[in-house]
Formats: sequence, structure tokens, C-alpha cells
Amino acid sequence: MRRYDTVLLDADMTLLDFDRSEREALGRTLSRHGLPCTHEVEADYLKINRALWDAFGRGQIDQDFLVVERFAALGRIYPLAGDPRQINRDYMNELGEQAHLLPGAMDFCRGLRELGVTAAIATNGMPVAQRGRYTRTGLHEVVPHIFISMELGAQKPMPAFFDRVCEALGITQRRSVLMVGDSLSTDILGGNNAGIDTVWYNPGGLPLTGGAKPTYIAETYDKILEIVGGVDIL
Repeated sequence: MRRYDTVLLDADMTLLDFDRSEREALGRTLSRHGLPCTHEVEADYLKINRALWDAFGRGQIDQDFLVVERFAALGRIYPLAGDPRQINRDYMNELGEQAHLLPGAMDFCRGLRELGVTAAIATNGMPVAQRGRYTRTGLHEVVPHIFISMELGAQKPMPAFFDRVCEALGITQRRSVLMVGDSLSTDILGGNNAGIDTVWYNPGGLPLTGGAKPTYIAETYDKILEIVGGVDIL
């Protein structure tokens, strides 16, 4: 017997190969604005971006500030030509053009459909980038719903994000909902905050750290399908 009726899926690095998409989109965007994307430049951008997303997850900054400040901060280190807002728009458009799924992600989503669950992508991020990749990868054909923090006015791990997703899907019993994601600080902690069971998708076998408490840990998509399908997981 199926254990869960609704499965919420994180997008980046759970289904989508964000690392590859980010690298390609960043290189094209920075080159357009006069800055070769060397390993050093990329490393500095990633450090800036990660710190801003961490602050966003804690509710200390909003997403409008984040997406502009990451390029403004990079421009204070390197000769980056152009207004940070326009650079970010160019980057978001480039990112939305990417169509890179993680290996096995599409078969996993088809497996969820075969189990008869309601599947929905529940992601932080900018709509132009997230919806662009959602469509170009073909995920929209097997996962019929997508919820994006910028459109909901709340982000993971805030309870309001999950409240709005559940309301949109007509969910009244949260024990039938499962959140699947690779991030302890947003996906798993968010599920904890919202009273929703979680799967920490951890293909790299990383150690469990911090205060988030996943209901399950899965290193493969097949194991997630077993959990959703009601197979006992030791």
C-alpha cells in the first residue's frame, strides 16, 4: 500500500543538474559583460552567492536584494561591466535556457507517476530560470505542478511556503505528504517546520549535520520510490 499521496520535489541537485547549468550560464553572462569566467572568478562568485542564499534562507534578506547583490559584490572585486540588475537578468535568462537533468531523474519522476502520487516541484529560485528549465527538460510532462518561492511570497524553509503549497494542492492531511530534497537547511528543515515527512536525497553519502531531522535518508532514486510505495526501509 502506498505510504504517501503527495510528493514535493526540490529542483536543483535533486532533479536538475544545477551545478552544470550554473557554470554554463555564468560563463556566458560574465563574458558578455567583459569578464572571463576563470576558476578564480567562478570560485569567488560561488562564495558570494552561497553566503547570500544562506542569509535568504534565514530570512535576513529578500530575493530581490540577493540576485542583484551577488553581481554587485563580484563587481567590487573584478572589472565587471554593466548594471548588476541587468547582469542578473542576463544570467537568469541564460540559466532558463539550460536543460540538464541529473542521471535517472526523469525515470524517477515517471516512477512516481506510476505509483499514482501527486508530484509537484517545490523550489526556491527565480521564475524565469526555474520555469524555463522545468519546461526545457520535459519535467512538465511528468510532474504537473511547480511552486516557486518568488511567486509564493515565501521560501523554504519557512512554514508559509509549505502552507501555500498545501493550500494550492488541496492538502488537509500532511501525514500523506513527503518532501524530497538534497538540502538539509531548506528542504529537510522546511519539512520539519511544516510538519511534513522528509527524504534527504544524499547520493554522495554526506554526514548528517545541523538541526534538521530527515524522516528518511536515500542515496538513490529507487530507494525514494520504495519509501513512497510503502516498502519498509530499515
